[in-house]
Amino acid sequence: MPRRTSATLATPFTLGGLTLRNRLVATAHATAAVAEGAPTEADASYWRRLAQGGAAMVITGGTAVAPESTLPQRYLTEAWRPEIKDAVRRRAEAITDGGAMAVAQLVHLGRETLGAGTYYAPVSAAAVRSPREATVPLALSAEEVRRVVDSFRVSAANSVQAGFQGVELHAGHGYLLAQFLSRVNNTRDDEYGDRIALLAQVIEAIRGEIGGLPIGVRVSVEPGHDSGLGLDDLIELLPRLSDATPFAYVNVTTGVRNTYVPGMATTRPPLLESVARLRTAVALPLLISQGFRTAADIERALDSGADLVGMARPFIADPDFARKMIVGDERSIRPCTGCNEGCRTFEPTGSCSVNPELGPPGAAARPAVPLLLTRSGSRSGPVAVVGAGPAGMECAMALARAGREVIVFDRAGEAGGQARLAGLAVHRSGWQTFVDFQRAQLADLGVRVVLGTAPTSAELAEYSRIVLATGAEEAVVPVPGELRTLTSTDFLHRYADVVPSAPRVAVLDDGFGWWQGIGAVESALAAGAREVTVITPGNGFATGLSPENRTQLMNRLTGAPLRIVAMNTVTATTADGLCLRSVMDGHETRLAADVLVTVGERRPRRPESIPADGRTVRAVGDCVVPRRVTHAVAEGRAAAVALAAGPL
Repeated sequence: MPRRTSATLATPFTLGGLTLRNRLVATAHATAAVAEGAPTEADASYWRRLAQGGAAMVITGGTAVAPESTLPQRYLTEAWRPEIKDAVRRRAEAITDGGAMAVAQLVHLGRETLGAGTYYAPVSAAAVRSPREATVPLALSAEEVRRVVDSFRVSAANSVQAGFQGVELHAGHGYLLAQFLSRVNNTRDDEYGDRIALLAQVIEAIRGEIGGLPIGVRVSVEPGHDSGLGLDDLIELLPRLSDATPFAYVNVTTGVRNTYVPGMATTRPPLLESVARLRTAVALPLLISQGFRTAADIERALDSGADLVGMARPFIADPDFARKMIVGDERSIRPCTGCNEGCRTFEPTGSCSVNPELGPPGAAARPAVPLLLTRSGSRSGPVAVVGAGPAGMECAMALARAGREVIVFDRAGEAGGQARLAGLAVHRSGWQTFVDFQRAQLADLGVRVVLGTAPTSAELAEYSRIVLATGAEEAVVPVPGELRTLTSTDFLHRYADVVPSAPRVAVLDDGFGWWQGIGAVESALAAGAREVTVITPGNGFATGLSPENRTQLMNRLTGAPLRIVAMNTVTATTADGLCLRSVMDGHETRLAADVLVTVGERRPRRPESIPADGRTVRAVGDCVVPRRVTHAVAEGRAAAVALAAGPL
């Protein structure tokens, strides 16, 4: 019997006279494959692949409507420029050729600079400073507001003339249209003091250009009781806006800059419990977005009154997300972990930590070169993969799909390697989700996985081709003294047992501000630590994280018994504390603590002996050089491609 979810998701939906093939929407995002404000061929390739995966509607993001809303790097699409229509047309046709409805989201950033330098002064409804900016913006005059209306009109007309079938107005995430909707930010006393006035005029102006094609409005529930644009505000404003000037649909999400792309700590859709209330308040088609990963949550949103359900990062991780979900093959969906690494760094374009097929412009996949240790004349026969972490399992999955015989060994009792370790930390369960996916795929592909014992040389001698994916291990930081001291690896395995008898936890970070130390901090607090102190030779806490991950971390830690001692190191311990020394002036202090957790260097781990004569041996992932999951996955896939190229 097909699941009810599949039938619900597969039901077509009519929007603005156009028929969507199902209820799943790829909401606005971008890869920054844009040069001088114009989408590139790589951009079109990305959207084509996504649309082919079954999404009903694809909304492109990162499209600005005016010069003052762009960045110096010019990786936002500059929709007001008619000369880029051909480039935009490639994007639109890539989506429609894939069977999806193409919608261009249009934005004016207003006072939000995205943390980047800009050529222009930031502007807003009033001279009210954003919490994410250091200075107040310029308040737009009434004439300047009317020019903003015209910039949206021109950009919408250009987008539709280039082949887009509708537009979405970004009135969320704290950008300019949202700034006018906010009762805190919009303190005007002219006609635009009516919070819906600007947005209504924009809709009317665009309607005059594109006729009956769909116009959508995206809004977001901003966090905090005093945000000025919470759920209650939206429930008041949306009916008023719809009555004043009808539009095709409303897309409701949450957050502002640095919080609207939630990290791993957000494990369920934030608006799931609010769908029924929104459905009661809003008569027009309702698209609910953010945090949707599972069929159960999507089904619940639809059952609660949503007409469409949207997500972005799941489509980046697996462009076939919609197709697999609709046919009930959720198990084979490559899961977004919520790590907010590759997809949010744009170096040089958006990527994905778990999707090795998403490469930079000009590359068919993420660049990766496994380390070739030995080469033999034989290019056939079964493959032994030593290591069941992300690199090893990715390699084995790809080999099995290519019809190659493969076996996986790992001395650990459980698969996952460093990703499983990372997933033990509080708020980092996304990594375990990815491990579970890889493990399930190996089972479905019939790959034999031998856990709990390292392969002997005699066992490996049976294989002419070997892939080493043995990962890394944490070095012990030598701190002399009497206090109980654990590596971060040991602590993550045991924190629930350690903290109750050692409630004053000190964490000696390595100074790079990455998740090993942060995971120890959050896990200690979750286990009931009375006090956690981070000592770091670096100049701050969590400095290695992206702005989004760092902002969300700091929000979680607000009010926690956490102290940061920067630019210090631990020279020794006593029975009840630590001896600290400043890395700047050598000043020494003492700190009371019950246990010390050290974050040590991760070092490659390789078997002491591997049969090499007459065999091809490659190494991938952390056993080459410890890095990120994205490197492990890409190198594991690349090793499989190289091996599969030979004869059976």
